[in-house]
Amino acid sequence: MTRSMKIAPIAALLAVVFVAVPVLISMSGRTDLFYTFTSVALLSIASAGVWLTFYIGRINIGQGAYALMGGYVSAILVVTYGWSFWLTLPVAGLFCAAASVLIGLPILRLRGVYFAMVTLVLTEVARLLALALPITNGAKGMVSIPLPGALSAFGLTIIPDFATLHNARLAFYLLAVALMVLCFAVVYRLVHSRVGKLCQSLQQNEELASSIGVNIAYLRVVAYAVSSFFGGVAGAIFAAISQSIYPSSFTVTDSVNFMLNCFLGGLGYVFGPMLGTLVLYFGWDLLFQTGRFQLLIYSTLMIVLMLFLPNGLLSLAITTRKKG
Repeated sequence: MTRSMKIAPIAALLAVVFVAVPVLISMSGRTDLFYTFTSVALLSIASAGVWLTFYIGRINIGQGAYALMGGYVSAILVVTYGWSFWLTLPVAGLFCAAASVLIGLPILRLRGVYFAMVTLVLTEVARLLALALPITNGAKGMVSIPLPGALSAFGLTIIPDFATLHNARLAFYLLAVALMVLCFAVVYRLVHSRVGKLCQSLQQNEELASSIGVNIAYLRVVAYAVSSFFGGVAGAIFAAISQSIYPSSFTVTDSVNFMLNCFLGGLGYVFGPMLGTLVLYFGWDLLFQTGRFQLLIYSTLMIVLMLFLPNGLLSLAITTRKKG
């Protein structure tokens, strides 16, 4: 594949998310759709983190815990200590990464369903902690979180105060998709690096990888930390958009959906979580019209897709292109 053939789809994606979508939404007058697509972008970021843990051979159903942690860290620093939102964004991600290292050191030794069961519990543990700790304000949650202020450097305003903008939803959308593009660029670069190849060896045979000198414990912790960083950043932006966060903001259901996004898009493709999130988010809303049969139809369709497209929706597009 030539360099131009690789750049073309990336350029098309950037044109769609940064130009086409905002223009079409503005023309339609449905500014509420900015929030919808912002949510899809942020859920994609969290799902990309889950995809990374799949890449090292671990089934992660605990991403909701780190999204909740990130949201609370950002909210507490902004509301209680008066920090700028822009400073809390990386801090929330780093806090979650540090927490995941402490949690991951013992649990990453587990494999398969055992690791999945432990991570499933993490989201519920995070919710209970948010209910119990005084600093999180318990069940009342944290409300009236200020919108992100201006970001300046060397006397120049790089990002304006969101409160002064005519359309803050558009600003949040551009922020979310910019971080989404950056996130997937990082994942793509990581996967196609030497470290990425070593991580892939863990998915195939950890004992063999260890026997040739690969530090499997280090790679597992690093991948899990990066995964949790993405979850923390996504949670922090969610808290800023809704200007509130509660212990129930991210539940076990959200953690399961992050995993399903990866399955639906394709575990073998870096951009699988992005496509999976888009289809799952809008698919669930479309099925709302079916009323009480919504969950039944949704579950049936997911089972059918997994049976006929075990490698995800992206495998269908790539197979079709190869045949052509």
